[in-house]
Amino acid sequence: MSTTTEAPLGRLDDAGRTLLFSGARTVNAFASTPVSDTELAEIWDLAKWPPTAANSQPLRVLYLRTSEAKDRVVPLMNEGNRDKTASAPVVAVLAADTSFHEHMPTLFPIKPELRDVFDANPAMREGSAKFSASLQIGYFLLAVRANGLAAGPMAGFDAAAVDKEFFPGGRFTSLLVVNIGHPGENASYPRGPRLPHETAVQFL
Repeated sequence: MSTTTEAPLGRLDDAGRTLLFSGARTVNAFASTPVSDTELAEIWDLAKWPPTAANSQPLRVLYLRTSEAKDRVVPLMNEGNRDKTASAPVVAVLAADTSFHEHMPTLFPIKPELRDVFDANPAMREGSAKFSASLQIGYFLLAVRANGLAAGPMAGFDAAAVDKEFFPGGRFTSLLVVNIGHPGENASYPRGPRLPHETAVQFL
């Protein structure tokens, strides 16, 4: 029986760690610099790779690029989020596909029967969709920064209204709206404090 050994993992240099983590900021004001379709495609080309439960990959991304499309979402944002959304070159609506299980024979071919397992249990399917899509949202935000763009994630919006406006079939459930672009003037609030290691981490 043959075995394979994966190469040791590398380590991001200081610039990469700053870009993705210690220097990461929520951006609230955007420059007028356009964001191309190629740049948006590159975000998904990174975000699709990290793991999800049974490789289910339930996250779906809707990019709103035109002024007409953004005008449809701005009124559905909480009041404090409307101006920043209107100023963003691109607005991404991130949603969970509640029928993700249709793709399981392709995505998890060692257990194609998972499609039928999820099909028979809607509650389990919905919970799994939201869990893995939420994991993918984290990957998506890192991929935005890895591609030289800034993100402004927002949970302050009328999710039911967004679903009605953009996903009327009921298959997709919106989880987060993310403004994407290049930072403008006074783009971020002063950085807030972070919990220290001794408060957040335990060893047993």
